[in-house]
Amino acid sequence: MSDSGKKKIVGASLGNCVHVAGILNFLNLAQRFGYDTLFLGPAVPIAKLSKAVKKHDPDLIAISYRLTPEVLKKLLVDLKDEVKKNKWEKKVFIFGGTPPTAEVARQSRLFETVFGGLESLEVITSFLMGKAKKVEKSKVPPQNLIDRLAFKGTYPLLRHHFGLPTVEKTVKGAREIALSKTIDTLSIGPDQNAQESFFRPKEMIKGLDGAGGVPLRKPEDLESIHQATRCGNYPLLRCYSGTRDLIHWAEMSLKTIHIAWGAVPLCWYNTLDGRSDRPPLLSIQENQQAMKWYAEHETPLEVNESHHWSLRDSPDTVAVAAAFLAAYNAKKAGVHHYIAQYMFNTPALTSPLMDLAKMLAKIELIESLHDENFSSIRQTRTGLACLSPDPDIAKGQLSASCLFQMSVKPQIIHVVGFCEGDHAATPSDIIESANITHGIIQNFFLGSPQITSDPRITDRKEELVDETNILLQAIKDLPPGKAKDPWIDPQTLAQAIQIGLLDAPHLAGNPDAAGKIITQIHQGACYAIDPESGQRLSEKNRISRILNSFS
Repeated sequence: MSDSGKKKIVGASLGNCVHVAGILNFLNLAQRFGYDTLFLGPAVPIAKLSKAVKKHDPDLIAISYRLTPEVLKKLLVDLKDEVKKNKWEKKVFIFGGTPPTAEVARQSRLFETVFGGLESLEVITSFLMGKAKKVEKSKVPPQNLIDRLAFKGTYPLLRHHFGLPTVEKTVKGAREIALSKTIDTLSIGPDQNAQESFFRPKEMIKGLDGAGGVPLRKPEDLESIHQATRCGNYPLLRCYSGTRDLIHWAEMSLKTIHIAWGAVPLCWYNTLDGRSDRPPLLSIQENQQAMKWYAEHETPLEVNESHHWSLRDSPDTVAVAAAFLAAYNAKKAGVHHYIAQYMFNTPALTSPLMDLAKMLAKIELIESLHDENFSSIRQTRTGLACLSPDPDIAKGQLSASCLFQMSVKPQIIHVVGFCEGDHAATPSDIIESANITHGIIQNFFLGSPQITSDPRITDRKEELVDETNILLQAIKDLPPGKAKDPWIDPQTLAQAIQIGLLDAPHLAGNPDAAGKIITQIHQGACYAIDPESGQRLSEKNRISRILNSFS
């Protein structure tokens, strides 16, 4: 223990090894976790290492060697003699090198932990956090979201969706993904028949079985997927909520797969998106009931709302307002742990700078709701629409998106398979996409620029917050004296959609929406546009035109 009270690590590249990048990266990471570190340099003789250990009495001794394994064997024999001579058997030695030298280090039985270069950053940070022994003993990471987040520390959880056209293929693939240890949470994607009619099987369209996901037809299908994933890193499981009968879905998912968190929309899964034949008013009411169910069962909840508007080319202001309303409704339903999803690259031509501005505006408004009973967990993801059908291009797009996502410090990254522009992700696609994401995270943790301080981002963020507050106030003023809390009143929210306060170009012709708004990407951001002049519309002017048309 150092004079500062922190644990101390002495590190060195041993013998004739002059490669220092790996051990310096390790020591830099250790500093982030509160260790005092001392690097002795490259090509350190055993005598010099011994002298430093005697002088500094470190808690950990980190040794690196990346050259010939046969030479390392001789060095470790000499090092073991030094350990025995000085009675250092209880000191903690750790090793880092290449896979061949790591194998030599393991065979020496001198090291408590050996890193061969293939380990994820999660494994290394877990060791530094003092959890390595616990993981090795139990082999099962925490099986609920909050504890899993704490277990991962500053490293985000990785989530991916998965569902193949048969239950058998999905079960087999889920096991393969679990054994890869690349994904922390696997989201099961049922086919559209199951999402809409699982509890009404007579209404299913048989020719569409397996379209869009796995054809779940009985609870045992979910149980078999859960059982298949009880290996590897034991990923948490969750499941798409279904587009109706949401509480039945929640009950079944909690019982069969111990769902890590629920996910429901606020204003969708109805005639707006064609996922059911319910009008928005009825679906909003059912969605709110589902939110209360998750709250009562102390299950974290994600409300998929904001990106549904952006996917339909809504202006950024509508997307930010929708993000706030979703979180507000979850809080009012009694949810304690809220997963706030921030989908990047949507609409597809949004620039990275304007994406970050939009996400920071959402974060500011959502996290203004935080108190002792309500907090949000940041989850980012890549937008599907941005991914090219060309896999090489798509891998670059996925990497770029993930890099920008790291700027908002996500606790969960919803990985999207690079292949999604061409086909639904297979297990190998998911594993590869996750490993690409792990590479981005690991590089980011070595040090990154503070891009969010760019004035172009901060100016747009402030503009969005101001414009969104104008829109939220307009929604609140819709039913004077009728609704106690308009932001959670189903009739008010449905009316906001019907008259166009909440609107999207893709809703044109929909009888339950206005569908009159025109938007355009300008300098990377999505704005409402005056159809006659082609100029951008402020929210004040847009709202005034809407309300005047009904006066």
